[in-house]
Amino acid sequence: MTLTADDVKKIAYLARLGIDQNDIESYAQDLSGMLELMTQMGETDTDGVPPMAHPMDQKQRLRVDEVTESDNRDNFQAIAPQVEAGLYLVPKVIE
Repeated sequence: MTLTADDVKKIAYLARLGIDQNDIESYAQDLSGMLELMTQMGETDTDGVPPMAHPMDQKQRLRVDEVTESDNRDNFQAIAPQVEAGLYLVPKVIE
């Protein structure tokens, strides 16, 4: 499928893009090339190819779910400007 300059102008209008008049022909060629590639990919025989949930289709190695950090809440709250009942107090933003 080849796009004309009018098609590119219409697409640019719908996408709310400003395109320089000098670049319309190059955009038409580039977009036509992309559409041609999509057409070729759509015509590719994919019978016998199982669908994949992930392109690598591998099992994900998971790490052991264990605590690796110590509780530093008291240290962090000691340097906070305002704390009350274990919570950080911040200035009111919306009135």
